[in-house]
Amino acid sequence: MMKVLFVSSANRNGISVIVQAQGKSLQKEGVQVEYFSIIGKGYIGYLSNIRKLRKVIDEINPDIVHAHYSLSAFVASLAGAKPLVVSLMGSDVKVGGLLKNFISFFQWFFSWKAIIVKSEDMYQSLGIRKVVVIPNGVDLKFFYPKKETALKEDHNFPVKKLTFLFLANPSRIAKNFPLADQAFKLIQDDRVELQIVYNIDHDGVPQVINAADVILLTSLWEGSPNIIKEAMACNKPIVSTNVGDVVWLFGDEPGYFLASFEPDDVALKILLALDFVKKNGSTKGKARIVKLGLDSETVAKRVVDVYKKTLRNDN
Repeated sequence: MMKVLFVSSANRNGISVIVQAQGKSLQKEGVQVEYFSIIGKGYIGYLSNIRKLRKVIDEINPDIVHAHYSLSAFVASLAGAKPLVVSLMGSDVKVGGLLKNFISFFQWFFSWKAIIVKSEDMYQSLGIRKVVVIPNGVDLKFFYPKKETALKEDHNFPVKKLTFLFLANPSRIAKNFPLADQAFKLIQDDRVELQIVYNIDHDGVPQVINAADVILLTSLWEGSPNIIKEAMACNKPIVSTNVGDVVWLFGDEPGYFLASFEPDDVALKILLALDFVKKNGSTKGKARIVKLGLDSETVAKRVVDVYKKTLRNDN
């Protein structure tokens, strides 16, 4: 059995649900997954974990170390993790040039065996050749369409209005809430209401998505936004800015509306989504997710293939 050590931050209420979800999907494929949690913020906080990680690597002796996010990869590199596979998320590549320079240096100097990014956009932005594009998968047994009326009442969403869900902390700059707010101020339509939800348990995410009528994403940047794929799996219409791999995810499917970063255009797409819901109700997003191979089982198999290739090349 292949043994893989996941290295990731646990500074925000433990290991992220994204990392945990990938770990569970890999376990179903027969991979033994162990976790090392980085505790400590900022560069100094991260670097304080090097000695601890080195000790864990010696004790566990994993076949592969898989670091999630760039700072975790830096720690794993300095701890002597080999062979090292690194997953980069949207913020790693989109935040700024200095971090990308560090990534470029570390992957060269420490001979990272594989780099996984979440979208073609990230691949183009990173400018490193030995990169494979594998978006995060969606657990279709967890995210699927449900009847929304009772869920609306459970979440205090207005039953007689169409709810547009902004599922993110509005204070996070990358999520660009001011754009959503400005767009809704332009609309002034009493048929719709903007609902802001964040800091909920992952178990509650499918329920709140299904309780809404339309999902709204106005981010400045993303890798491969999970909320988009999760909403698609629930057959929800979506209004989104052109970030990450959203264009590819949407394809030509009806019920998905791509907006610019101008409030009037977002407002227009919200009204188009409103009309779509009135006429059609839901989308065929789940079928699109399956067609793209973005269910968690298919994605896990692709990650395992990266591990196998890494081990072949490392011998």
